[in-house]
Amino acid sequence: MQNSGGCFPPPPGYLQRVREICDRYGVLMVSDEVICAFGRLGEYFGATKYGYLPDMITFAKGATSGYVPLGGVIARERLMEPFKERGNVFLHGVTFAGHPVAAAAALANIDLFEKEGILDNVRENAPVFRATLEKLLDLPIVGDVRGDGFFYGIELVKDKETKEVFTAEESTRLLKGFLSQALFDAGLVCRADDRGEPVVQLSPPLTCGPEHFDEMERILRKVLTEAWERL
Repeated sequence: MQNSGGCFPPPPGYLQRVREICDRYGVLMVSDEVICAFGRLGEYFGATKYGYLPDMITFAKGATSGYVPLGGVIARERLMEPFKERGNVFLHGVTFAGHPVAAAAALANIDLFEKEGILDNVRENAPVFRATLEKLLDLPIVGDVRGDGFFYGIELVKDKETKEVFTAEESTRLLKGFLSQALFDAGLVCRADDRGEPVVQLSPPLTCGPEHFDEMERILRKVLTEAWERL
């Protein structure tokens, strides 16, 4: 899932083709799963969700549900082989590497994922989340609703028919001058992002259900309607 620009899911077969190209030319395929790993898409890893095998996975955040800072790298066996020889060390130089408290928090967090069926909740409710957000497509300012699992972007446009986008000045005024604070004041913690075309990004807690999605939709509808009236 592409984060910058607003929650772009890969088209079918795209990542499998990338895997083929990497294999052909001896290029390592690295999945940056800081956002998509540990349940965001309903699986422990986005690579599982989209059916491909990367050479390395980088992760953070979700491994501990944010309770303790933790990041890591998972590598395929063939990449680890040189470091199994005595004297070969991967000198990454991170002060807090292997921090026992962070590791314990991650293990406890993953235990809860299993005991409370967190992944099942995301898989079950992801279609409901999508359908609820797609109700916003009737608003003139909403050009697209896209994403997967519990990670969605609402693209904002100046003209719904032509998909004309806002100028840089208009985007700044819309997002930083109104939307970010207005959504927060209305009780919705999300990201109003202008890296690319302006979008509102939503990454709800993985325990959410339909009643929470309905509340999000009500807040978004009210604030986006006011945003349009201000243009």
